[in-house]
Amino acid sequence: MVTDRFGSVPSEDHRRKRNRHHQRVANCQIKRHDNEFSRYTIPIVKEDISSSPPSAFQFEPIGVIRSCYRQKFGIPRQPGIVTAAEATLELLPPYNQENLVRGLDGFSHIWVHFIFHQTMDEGWRPTIRPPRLGGRQRMGVFATRSTHRPNPIGLSVVELKGIESGNGKLKLHLASADLLDGTPVIDIKPYLPYADALPHAKGGFAPIPMQMADVEFTDEAMNQCLHYEKRTGRNLVLLIEQVLGQDPRPAYLRETSERRHGTALWDINVVWEYTGHHFLVKGLESLSSKKEMDK
Repeated sequence: MVTDRFGSVPSEDHRRKRNRHHQRVANCQIKRHDNEFSRYTIPIVKEDISSSPPSAFQFEPIGVIRSCYRQKFGIPRQPGIVTAAEATLELLPPYNQENLVRGLDGFSHIWVHFIFHQTMDEGWRPTIRPPRLGGRQRMGVFATRSTHRPNPIGLSVVELKGIESGNGKLKLHLASADLLDGTPVIDIKPYLPYADALPHAKGGFAPIPMQMADVEFTDEAMNQCLHYEKRTGRNLVLLIEQVLGQDPRPAYLRETSERRHGTALWDINVVWEYTGHHFLVKGLESLSSKKEMDK
């Protein structure tokens, strides 16, 4: 005999409603409608006595991110760590109107709600091995900031450097970003220091920032960086130092050294290795020429 959690025998009608509810929960996934700027549909289960069909929220991106990060490898695991990381949020029609951001320039930082678009097709996992724990312990997905989530929605606080409008476009210039190039944004909100900064909050298994590692450059790599900075005006040396300093390697590679790595930043591939004591930048490659070589 099957009883419910109160020890009672459920009625046949109750069992049918419960089975329909479990089926709707099992089918609850984010669906992407593929086009350049996709819409994201999230079926939401309504739990009410009428047992109405499941509804859905449809999120339409309000904008898209253009950033220095051209691949997932190298993106800092938290915003604010790489202060030299620049990005632009380009608002899409009909959200590229100046009256939608009226007053936003009075705030130094904003919250960005976005979609983990490059990992959402991989599904989610109930437990995660956080890099902070060396990949040796598992934590529940809701106790981590993993990109593999039931609903792949991300949240970052970034610095707002300025707002640019003209030629039918509206752009927000951002710094200290941890956002992949091409990331769809579904909402932004101003950061309120008096409400959002909680200095006495507990940090669980990540109570303090990770210590940054030393980063060195070969003479050739430094000359290439300085030439690039002169040509583009971008602070590439600081960006590389901060990206590599937070050790972008996955946990299973952190015991190895002298392995060649590449990290795509802007239009270049930064070639580096870990010597066992520090990170050594060995040179820069043009991403366009690298693609030609890989064909």
